[in-house]
Amino acid sequence: MSDIEWGLRHVEHAMGTVFSFDIRDTPTTAIADALGRAVGWLHHVDEVFSTYRHDSIISRLARGEIGRDDCSSEVSEVLDLCERVGRATDGWFSHTPDGTLDPSGLVKGWAIERAARILHAAGARNTCVNGGGDLQLNGEAAPGSPWRIGIAHPSHPGELCAVVTGRDLAIATSGTAERGPHILDPHTGAPADGPASVTVVGRSLTLTDAYATAAFAMGPAARTWLESLGDYEGFAVQPDGRTWQTQGATATVNLCRIIPVDDPLGRR
Repeated sequence: MSDIEWGLRHVEHAMGTVFSFDIRDTPTTAIADALGRAVGWLHHVDEVFSTYRHDSIISRLARGEIGRDDCSSEVSEVLDLCERVGRATDGWFSHTPDGTLDPSGLVKGWAIERAARILHAAGARNTCVNGGGDLQLNGEAAPGSPWRIGIAHPSHPGELCAVVTGRDLAIATSGTAERGPHILDPHTGAPADGPASVTVVGRSLTLTDAYATAAFAMGPAARTWLESLGDYEGFAVQPDGRTWQTQGATATVNLCRIIPVDDPLGRR
């Protein structure tokens, strides 16, 4: 773990990705200490839940070396959440998509949300915690100004496909642009034939991140499903460049506004 310097911003490598902390409050000793604890928390999550670490708790559990009762309460919490999301998505989210235990589709969002809570408890009210493009946003970017988050276009590196604006929200994007076809269809175990990318916006990153994974796996059914939830919005880019967004995302709502960016090839 790297040293934390006094300030409102910090970047940390953990869990196989890059995390950034952007705190827009006046710095205090309590906030600086909380930032250190939040970074430590991310590394702890990696030690417990990484499927790439042979000695992690989740890897040992997957191999049957230990049982669920031998694990900490946080492991039970994550697995319970995975089962809850599996039921809510009619099985389109699974922590055993190919028969192997892998709660990664929920863990990162859960870890980021918990890190944001650590900061909030220390008095940081206006924060952005970003882990590989999945964000938990609290408060505002500046007094009277909402956060504005650009969503990377999956087919045109360096360009945006949409901008999300709002306060107190979570944003998660699933797709194949960076990691290839890594999301599996839980019903078949084969790579999901989803859109180029799908972005989901909600309040809690734990569920928002997991729902983004499920929405990608659902493919064409994702839009109707997201609209049925009520408290979530979605925006997707299809492989041919066309886009869709949920009905509430086309105008300012209590949660957010999703503003599409014109397709660079003129397709809608």
